[in-house]
Amino acid sequence: MLHKQYHVEQDKLERLIAKKNEKSSFYNGIFDRYQDPVLTRNHIPVIWKYDLNPETNPYFMERLGVNAVMNAGAIELDGMHYLVVRVEGNDRKSFFAVAESRTGIDGFRFWDKPVLLPDTCREETNVYDMRLTKHEDGYIYGVFCSESKDHSTNDLSAAVAAAGIVRTKDLKTWERLDNLITLHSPQQRNVVLHPEFVNGKYAFYTRPMDDFINTGSGGGIGFGLCDDIEHAVIDVETITSPRKYHTITEAKNGAGAVPIRTDRGWIHIAHGVRNTAAGLRYVIYAFATDLEHPERVIAEPSGMLIGPLGEERVGDVSNVVFTNGAIAKENEDVLIYYASSDTRLHVATTTVGQLIDYVFQTPEDPLRSVECVAQRIELIDQNLDYLKKMKQV
Repeated sequence: MLHKQYHVEQDKLERLIAKKNEKSSFYNGIFDRYQDPVLTRNHIPVIWKYDLNPETNPYFMERLGVNAVMNAGAIELDGMHYLVVRVEGNDRKSFFAVAESRTGIDGFRFWDKPVLLPDTCREETNVYDMRLTKHEDGYIYGVFCSESKDHSTNDLSAAVAAAGIVRTKDLKTWERLDNLITLHSPQQRNVVLHPEFVNGKYAFYTRPMDDFINTGSGGGIGFGLCDDIEHAVIDVETITSPRKYHTITEAKNGAGAVPIRTDRGWIHIAHGVRNTAAGLRYVIYAFATDLEHPERVIAEPSGMLIGPLGEERVGDVSNVVFTNGAIAKENEDVLIYYASSDTRLHVATTTVGQLIDYVFQTPEDPLRSVECVAQRIELIDQNLDYLKKMKQV
């Protein structure tokens, strides 16, 4: 006989999945926030955590707990919204799991089992933050962080980050390819595969790093080409979106969602990091690159697109928002999936038109306080003149 608490936990899960997610009162004209996260640790299926057999689990204890549900790659297939989510167990190991929803805003339900990747990289300890690219070659590619212990030091916290690559056509059967090799960058994280060939080659947005945490000589978001996706090697990385002093990208920055093609250019939704007295602060920003030369930035609005607000600021790693997945629908609606404080997953909704307007019409950062004030006063003066004219009509 099933323990009575099983039915309690299962009922809590079903009620959570069925809950309607409403827009919040937040407004900036660029995107809408929602009142509830789309996925949390409470969305994890009961059978993933508990042994249901009363003989081996008489107290109905959690045997394999889950600490957090966060950074998710995103894709739309046949009208359904799919997230390949980073799930972190109580043991600190992360793994991938697929959740699906008809609306993309609520009702997300995990598939029966998490993703078991082919175990072809024996030194790999942890995997996380998969970006999903529907490539023009017909495959769906997942590029993720493959973390291994750094054996060159006795520091148990020292790690090596590489970009792992898998491909699939149904999100069920995954083929593991060789990890990406960048000849001039010791480590890689936050790597995104461009959805189209560039000069007949596969194109990657990279984040060159000298070690696991610090970018060191890494100058920002890189761009490189390779001939063979099964054995991907990049010999030249061009910096696309550089880090800049006293900005949201000062400490580091990295590609986030797969770029969105528009008639004005590729729109990128990335993350920037700066250091504070309370630790690293992660925010989300946007920029655009040229359609024919996707390594060339053609527009970059000032500041952040999304920053952590309210309860989003609290969690395992506080004061953080991070994205590695967005869906641009055929009707030009855009869903941006972002995690807050390495704990839960949210959605922000906007449109291609709004993103184009934001990226191309918002002023760039002049990089100095005095010039930022002059920029703001210019806006104020324009508005005062406009209000004066409106009173005269």
